[in-house]
Amino acid sequence: MTALGESLAQRMTLGYLCTQYGLIASPRFSEPVTVTSIADDIDSIRPGSLLLTTGQHVDAQLLADAEMRGAYAILAPAEAKESLESPDIPVLFGDLDTKQVAELAADIAGKPSESLAVFVVYGEDASASVKVLAEFLHVLGNPVGVVSATGSFSLDRQLDIHYPLSALDMQRLLSVCVEDGASAIAICADSRTLQKDALHAVEVDVLSLAQRTTLRRGQQDVLAQQASRIYGFALGDRTGVAARNEDSDTLAVQSNVFQDDDSTMRLSLSIAMVMSAGVKKNNIRSALRVSRELS
Repeated sequence: MTALGESLAQRMTLGYLCTQYGLIASPRFSEPVTVTSIADDIDSIRPGSLLLTTGQHVDAQLLADAEMRGAYAILAPAEAKESLESPDIPVLFGDLDTKQVAELAADIAGKPSESLAVFVVYGEDASASVKVLAEFLHVLGNPVGVVSATGSFSLDRQLDIHYPLSALDMQRLLSVCVEDGASAIAICADSRTLQKDALHAVEVDVLSLAQRTTLRRGQQDVLAQQASRIYGFALGDRTGVAARNEDSDTLAVQSNVFQDDDSTMRLSLSIAMVMSAGVKKNNIRSALRVSRELS
């Protein structure tokens, strides 16, 4: 996670985290202590970190190591409370599931997905479709982040990360893209790129279904619900579900940007997504002219 070491956006007191997530602080007078980032292992600790100890053996040595590296507090399982009665570093005791960890990370990161137009591609060959989508969003004038096991970027900067990404990794990555000035992000939702529930606490604006065949409305709904269950994001009123349609196919073919059918279908999907996000056809046609000239 070396490329995602930038500071997250918010400062949270331990007291706030106790109230919000049902945790217990030890010692109690440590509740005013402020944390500024989250670490999930010793090596990723930075000054001000809250260390999550999920899956790690928690003892006095771990606390000492975390404090020496600059952690301000540790989140430990409730069962560790008896063995850590007088810790030298503040400890939050509680058992958070993956979704609660994602919400906590989003809190500390300042809910970065709310500052981005979030486009998620789910289905077969999603990575190739994400690449075309990111290029098209860029031509439309958006500084873009990309999340894909074939290569993740914050604008032009390639990110050195390990896949599949967890929910905590996603919040870190989104925060980095916001800090770098991205206005949109294209995410590949497949098992190579994302762990289960990795998109929990991520506000998805447009979900697309990367299918080679045209989908009926009922099929779109089934696949959208499937993606939501696997990756943990909510399908709300603000989430558009996009698939290739007659309008997007026509625009893609008429653009002559690509000569092969596969790339043209991916361009059609990208067009359907940005149309779902509210981009006007005239703007799309202008972007397609630019794409044709660049190609």
